[in-house]
Amino acid sequence: MQIIRFIDNSGNVLLGCDFRDGKASLIEGDIFDGGKIIDKKAVVKQVLAPIEPPAVFCIGLNYTMHARETGMPLPEHPVIFMKNPASITGPGQAIEIPGACKRGPEVDFEAELVVVIKKKAKNVTRENALDYVLGYTCGNDVSARRWQKHAGGGQWVRGKSFDTFCPLGPCIVTADEIKDPNDLDIECRLNGEIVQKSSTSDMIFSVSELVAYISESTTLLPGTLILTGTPSGVGFTRKPPLFLKPGDFLETEIQKIGILDNPVAAESV
Repeated sequence: MQIIRFIDNSGNVLLGCDFRDGKASLIEGDIFDGGKIIDKKAVVKQVLAPIEPPAVFCIGLNYTMHARETGMPLPEHPVIFMKNPASITGPGQAIEIPGACKRGPEVDFEAELVVVIKKKAKNVTRENALDYVLGYTCGNDVSARRWQKHAGGGQWVRGKSFDTFCPLGPCIVTADEIKDPNDLDIECRLNGEIVQKSSTSDMIFSVSELVAYISESTTLLPGTLILTGTPSGVGFTRKPPLFLKPGDFLETEIQKIGILDNPVAAESV
């Protein structure tokens, strides 16, 4: 099932599925506890990010070729950081270049497979980790590189958490439709040109390993997101570097999930 979150013509925020011809079938109840599809449709005025998560975990350097392009050694353990949940934005919504990035271009793209946790997870094993996954969506770990490397006190969170720096969507594809999350094509396009093209099979740590590792002595609440890392081709490793600017158009596509599209604009006042 493909779950969307949307605004209808009356301004209500709803959940739906079977989105076609501008309408979606409504889902009633809690999607983390078996939400029910009802015999009613609603006009989709605007598609939103498919979820408002309690927490957003992210993984750095989790693709072999990406780790190599940065010149860093392959990690022995998952590299974990977090993003502010308020950084989330939805399909068609602008990624804003922050006014805080005043010293020149630095805002980069990172296409990522996103895991959505279904139920409380703590100390889960690799063998049963996928039982705790509701589904998957597309995401982009937009990053302000100067803030990430030099202006965040040695931590990545600041440079990763500006408003609009976590676009998600267009839907959550439930886990029953994606048997192997580590066998999906992933691609990022900037102004129609392919800038990242890989497969989740290049991940150093699989989805199962990540869920198990992050849940060690740590409770993951329903709706928690895990951004699983980005493939090679990011802007700061290129010569010359390639950064986002107002007027650009970014597309993140993952096999079996769809396309997340976002224009790029200057920060709104």
